[in-house]
Amino acid sequence: MGQKIERDHQRFRRIVRGKVKSNLSKYIRRGEMSGKMGKELVSIPLPQIEIPQFRYGQKGSGGLGQGEGDVGTPLGPPKGDNDSGAGDQPGGHILEVELTMEELAAILGEELALPRIEPRGKKNIIARRDRYTGIRQAGPESLRHFKRTFKRALKRQISSHIYDPDRPMVVPIREDKQYRSWKDVHQPQSVAVIIYMMDVSGSMTDDQKEIVRIESFWIDTWIRAHYQGIETVYIIHDAVAQEVDQHTFYHTRESGGTKISSAYELAERTIKARYPPDQWNIYGFHFSDGDNWGDDNPHCLELLKEKLLPKLNLFGYGQVESPYGSGEFYDYIHELANERENVVASRIPDREAILNSIKEFLGTGR
Repeated sequence: MGQKIERDHQRFRRIVRGKVKSNLSKYIRRGEMSGKMGKELVSIPLPQIEIPQFRYGQKGSGGLGQGEGDVGTPLGPPKGDNDSGAGDQPGGHILEVELTMEELAAILGEELALPRIEPRGKKNIIARRDRYTGIRQAGPESLRHFKRTFKRALKRQISSHIYDPDRPMVVPIREDKQYRSWKDVHQPQSVAVIIYMMDVSGSMTDDQKEIVRIESFWIDTWIRAHYQGIETVYIIHDAVAQEVDQHTFYHTRESGGTKISSAYELAERTIKARYPPDQWNIYGFHFSDGDNWGDDNPHCLELLKEKLLPKLNLFGYGQVESPYGSGEFYDYIHELANERENVVASRIPDREAILNSIKEFLGTGR
């Protein structure tokens, strides 16, 4: 019975996975998942799946195989004279299922045919872990190996002719006791940091910020599936930049002008202070409407070429177009992307473009 239940559960999980995959573009456009994320699980609405269950009709209401009927009469419960107005019966419910972040990343990778991320160089953080690999004659009682100790005591009693099969009592003495031993095992682990930068000047509307929130959720989901440890840094900027928490990142709007170089300078200082490139895989994503103070563009390119790009696995620039921004900064980054392998420029005019933008950013395999 237990095996049958497990098979049924696995079959249901495959059905859920298929439904999520077939509706992935809809979930991404609407942002239905990113608002329901827990620490380990994501709750997903699936109105197309119904859990099998018995349904009971009202007594004496008739139905299939009951009473008289004429040819062509529709099957189903009879309808009263007045079907309008409020009802007293429960309606249908949308089923919500939970997927782990690993499952969600796998679905995203399959749907967009994303290559797996290769960390720069070798996996670069060496962690120490205890592994129990042998047996010792001494040690703490918490590490005593019961089976080996029992067998050793039994052999001693049999060889000493003190074992009584009628009263099979085996009592280990000090010399019988065996303990697990361990050694330090050095395991390579890869860690990463994602630095999100966003323009919060007056030309960036709430709609553009919602696009950034949705896209960042999926970028996080994919990158986290490839690293044992990951940190996230949020930087907002108008004419000046500051590091903030996640909530402030998505809900701040300023009225000042735009100076993109301020964000790049702060990102470079943050990397230098906290994330040495020889120990971290570093990802930078900048979202803007493309509006920038004209004299600042050459300085931005200089910062990218000389300071940031040599330290980054990937730099992604996403232009969430707004009716107020000039959009000219995209041309500079697009030209830079033709020169550098770790640069991607993507236009995101609306929610319909989010899926393709995610594929552009993550399709590099970096």
